[in-house]
Amino acid sequence: MRGRERMASVARNDRKAGDKVLDGNGVLDGDGVLDDSRVLDDNGTGGDKGRSDSRTTRKPMLVELDHVSKVYGDLHAVDDLSITVPQGQWLSIVGSSGSGKTTLMNIIGCMDTPTSGSVSIDGRRLEDLTSAQLAGVRKNVVGLVFQKFHLVPHLTAVENVMVAQYYHSVVDEREAMRALEEVGLGDRARHLPRQLSGGEQQRVCVARALINSPRVILADEPTGNLDEANEAIVLDLFRRLHKGGTTIIVVTHDATVASCSEREIMLNHGVLAGERWNDESARKEYERAGGRPASSGSARETAQERVDSDGATHDGATHDGAIHGGTTHGGTTHGGTTPGRSDGFVSPAKAGKVDISKDFASDGHAEEGR
Repeated sequence: MRGRERMASVARNDRKAGDKVLDGNGVLDGDGVLDDSRVLDDNGTGGDKGRSDSRTTRKPMLVELDHVSKVYGDLHAVDDLSITVPQGQWLSIVGSSGSGKTTLMNIIGCMDTPTSGSVSIDGRRLEDLTSAQLAGVRKNVVGLVFQKFHLVPHLTAVENVMVAQYYHSVVDEREAMRALEEVGLGDRARHLPRQLSGGEQQRVCVARALINSPRVILADEPTGNLDEANEAIVLDLFRRLHKGGTTIIVVTHDATVASCSEREIMLNHGVLAGERWNDESARKEYERAGGRPASSGSARETAQERVDSDGATHDGATHDGAIHGGTTHGGTTHGGTTPGRSDGFVSPAKAGKVDISKDFASDGHAEEGR
């Protein structure tokens, strides 16, 4: 059976069984129906009507989270978190197991919805979209790279990449081959996943994520199962993508991976524990574009607790309620290391309320095996 027919057979069998089908990222489509329409209601890109006007004074951030929380029973996996990410930024979200970083990625990637708060991608509030629209955002705006690969076992490498095209537009094997060549796997295109190494399977996932030219790549522990050599290959791919203007958000506990990014955000038990910039020019550009420091409700509350009745804080003058290099600004410290922190992360005001020492090594990253 030829590749396209085999992929169509996979989708038909899933629907016949009453199951939801996979979208191009290997994620269950919102309504289980293939939808190739090109209007806003179906593909999430907005078409001509949905594009932002370049004449506006400030282009919205590509990703905006406003007071986002995710609660499972008594567990606050994400606790009142606010983050803005512009087009072209490389952001790492770091933290130990259970810190909330994967939950946060699932929310940004339209695979989960917050309990409260607002999430916007390219100026569109996700809570206002239908399930079909959300599936469209996943297919057209977001490219997902998973630690566990999620490749279809009976499809070859090139066919796995073509799956993303099948749910997006016209299937073109030549484009899929070019994507594999871009990640260095042109000579492995006809191999099944079981015939590929872990590093090669991960690169197939990257090629699948790239095939539809997404605005943002979301990668969950993309090097977690790789040896040092394959990790270097994947990171080099991300560097090239970033240089080309693609927004990259990586969830990781690996210090080497996180240090490649322009900006790092540390989570601990769903709460912002710190923020660090690895590229000063990127920080300045972000601020010029109207970007704000990341913040969480806990940080804002403790910052307010530190404000004296005369408007001064114990660390300096106030401005909008949080510390900003001796003055306060936007809900979290920014532009200077908080006393007691030697890892380069700038902590939210009074972050000692959350004990991060048990979860993070001295370099500010999660310790292996925790």
